[in-house]
Amino acid sequence: MQKEYIHIILADDDEDDRLFFTDAFNELKMQTKVQTFNDGVELMDYLNGDEAILPQVLFLDLNMPKKNGIECLHEIKANEKFKDIAIAIYSTSSSEEHIEETFVNGANIYIKKPSDFNTLKKVLSDVVTINWQYHTSGLNKDNFLLRM
Repeated sequence: MQKEYIHIILADDDEDDRLFFTDAFNELKMQTKVQTFNDGVELMDYLNGDEAILPQVLFLDLNMPKKNGIECLHEIKANEKFKDIAIAIYSTSSSEEHIEETFVNGANIYIKKPSDFNTLKKVLSDVVTINWQYHTSGLNKDNFLLRM
């Protein structure tokens, strides 16, 4: 059965970033259902729960309290249950070290958080409409970092 929407999760401790993210999807008028979590512990508790609806795309902030994005990425990649989730690192950091570490640990794409709302809408639209099977089959560092 084909879902009538794309399920998206954002884990980010910044309330403004969560609000911009959900507002952007509301304005895009795409068939999406967006859930947000304040930190990595909340996210992993949800994903590991029996009632969890797994997302098609998970946006992970790197710098969160309690459990950061790298720790969540490790847990997700270590669990076969989550193998079909596309993971987008969504961070203010553009350090080569962060990009390299998330690439090596299995994230599907790295996005530096845009500073303006229209760019954010374009980025989110692009990420959600990626053909993930194609994108991840030939994953290399050139198509890992989403540049705007």
